[in-house]
Amino acid sequence: MFQCFFCQRAQQSCSSSRASPELSQECPAEMVKMTRSKTFQAYLPNCHRTYSCVHCRAHLANHDELISKASSFQGSQGRAYLFNSVVNVGCGPAEERVLLTGLHAVADIYCENCKTTLGWKYEHAFESSQKYKEGKFIIELAHMIKDNGWE
Repeated sequence: MFQCFFCQRAQQSCSSSRASPELSQECPAEMVKMTRSKTFQAYLPNCHRTYSCVHCRAHLANHDELISKASSFQGSQGRAYLFNSVVNVGCGPAEERVLLTGLHAVADIYCENCKTTLGWKYEHAFESSQKYKEGKFIIELAHMIKDNGWE
């Protein structure tokens, strides 16, 4: 199956942020190609700039899903970017952490292929000014590379 979720976003709506074989029937436009024979499951479109895992090159996010790369987003290994949605990541249990912007309930996210911890998902923000982060993902720059058309 080959489709570009990001080019067809206006035509279809999909609430899932994590790709899996079971989702391909519910939401066929979520990823370009799904296969069980490859090392990772979701392939983002080559027609868009993407971010991939620096360790195994699994696709992680489309540039169009980037919300912010402000210097205020810091991970344990330096700067990080905030994304609306990501693919090929697993999510650990949520826990409360005091971050630079206050108390949040976050869950670590890891690459489904190589199991490297990449960042976290904001599950709950306790301060009203931080509510926009809920359901969003942080990926540290140290764990991702740019792919497809960045020149």
